[in-house]
Amino acid sequence: MSAAQRAAAPDWERLRLLAIEAMERAYAPYSRFKVGAAALVDDGRLVSGCNVENAGYGVTLCAECGLVSELVRTGGGRLTAFACVDARGEPCAPCGRCRQLLSEHAAPGMELAMPGGIMTIDEVLPERFTRDSLSAAQRPAPTPAHQEART
Repeated sequence: MSAAQRAAAPDWERLRLLAIEAMERAYAPYSRFKVGAAALVDDGRLVSGCNVENAGYGVTLCAECGLVSELVRTGGGRLTAFACVDARGEPCAPCGRCRQLLSEHAAPGMELAMPGGIMTIDEVLPERFTRDSLSAAQRPAPTPAHQEART
């Protein structure tokens, strides 16, 4: 089976089990809300991550942060399928920050196992901010012709 075929047909149960394995390693002594995440990469690799809390809550790392770190550490690529679970092994929706983080590394049409079923990255984060957004923002704004005529 080619990498493209693996990416086209994610094994959701395998991703869920890998996410559970990651969740079991989570460090959550404060909230006791353990989270694990797993994803399929466009080359067929699997990556995972777990949440790592900190007494300074603002520096807590979500499971998605660990997953993206693992993605980059192991060679990069694009995420094609993603699953996240809570301590019960049930699907857990990524927060808005993590949806944006995943979006940066998503293949077009990346699928996510959400509590309500499978959704695409475009459905969970419509009109998301991308590298194209940065390019557009860095171009100088044209001077309106009507302003030049008044001076």
